[in-house]
Amino acid sequence: MMISHGARMTFDRFSRLASIPAVVFCLLVYTATCVQAATITLLRDADIEQGLSRLAAPVLRAAGLNAKRLRILVVNDSQFNAFVLDSRAIFINYGLILKVTSPEMLQAVIAHEAAHITNGHIARRMQNLQSAGTAAGLGLALAALAAAAGAGEAAGGIAIGTQTSALRGFLSHTRAEESSADRAAARYLKAAGIDPQGLVDLHKIFAGQEVLSAAHQDPYMRSHPLSRDRIRAAEAFVTSHGRVSAPDPQDEYWFARIRGKLSAFKRAPKWSLRRAKEEPHRDIRLMREAVAYHRRRDLQKALRGINGALSIRPNDAFYHELKGQILFENRRWNAAKNSFARAVQLAASEPLVLASYGRAQLAAGAATAALKTMERSRSLDFRNALLLRDMSQAYAKTGQNGMAALVTAERYALAGRFEDAGLHAKRAVALLPRGSATWRRAQDVVLAYEQSQKRKRR
Repeated sequence: MMISHGARMTFDRFSRLASIPAVVFCLLVYTATCVQAATITLLRDADIEQGLSRLAAPVLRAAGLNAKRLRILVVNDSQFNAFVLDSRAIFINYGLILKVTSPEMLQAVIAHEAAHITNGHIARRMQNLQSAGTAAGLGLALAALAAAAGAGEAAGGIAIGTQTSALRGFLSHTRAEESSADRAAARYLKAAGIDPQGLVDLHKIFAGQEVLSAAHQDPYMRSHPLSRDRIRAAEAFVTSHGRVSAPDPQDEYWFARIRGKLSAFKRAPKWSLRRAKEEPHRDIRLMREAVAYHRRRDLQKALRGINGALSIRPNDAFYHELKGQILFENRRWNAAKNSFARAVQLAASEPLVLASYGRAQLAAGAATAALKTMERSRSLDFRNALLLRDMSQAYAKTGQNGMAALVTAERYALAGRFEDAGLHAKRAVALLPRGSATWRRAQDVVLAYEQSQKRKRR
């Protein structure tokens, strides 16, 4: 897990574009709406994301989607909501994950959002907004263009930039779309061997919401209109097709682990320690206690907890990563590096684990080795601003000042801070070999800065 100051989850602002060329394209084509301030952030955690992928995989395969390419990402929002913006990711608020009570309910959410993708609802609404000429339409049209050009992560970033009422309007579905998504979701669950009762239980959470005013309705209700007809339709499907009598123990385990780790970091340590005692999976209970004690700055009890979890699952990469995090945030650099190294051995292609290992290598004084690890992480996942910050420090420590300036410029540009980006990009241009690939990357940032300045003068 990537944790920032005070043992809190790392927030990754989702308004960022995923590549500097996408930023340039955005500013050149749709200067009025491209990089707006956004309020949505992501919670990045390798353990939670892989757990969500495990729960999602059978559903996505049943929907005919590529389970290895469509990511399930957690939004740092306590409200009950989930949404899709393109075919590359499903976004779920952490509040939804903590509110549902079974893996089948969470899988029903994933199935429903996957159905919006397979039924073409997102593509149709993008076309409608593009033709409407609204600010939101321009941003979302650009998102579609960026996705088509291969900048998949850029797509969501631009769309999220069109926040507030415009975004809510985009996320709103017609009742016809909702009904078709429900029918498809029920089929996917059944085909995947998952109890479709989860869809019924999900809808029942919002029983009575329709009689409330919009100001008092749950946000999920406003973007996913519910009705007693939808509940009855889901119940009819279950009656007609039957239930799955034996829940998958692995699904129940990963559901408990996802919720356990999220709650340990998002709720008070006192609450976690009290509720962890009810956890039937001993390793998850010990993990939750380790996080709670870590947040209380009790290193010995935190290590006792995570070591206990590792004694049960010694080859669990993400428990080794959590141990590394606990040690790192207590300034035990070499011990942290060793724990992260073990995590990398067990999950060699996990970019967030690699990023944590590179950070520990840097702190332990191995800047050259850290750069190699960080570059590998960045090649797998561009959506990590903290990694770019670490890379700039590693480049500076190895005497590569041009590269340090470049990645700093890119980090600022992807966050929409073009004044700072331009300053560092110009420095990178002056230091990097003229005409090289890295020099051209710096020029891309300079161009993005110049376009932002033109937009300001209009």
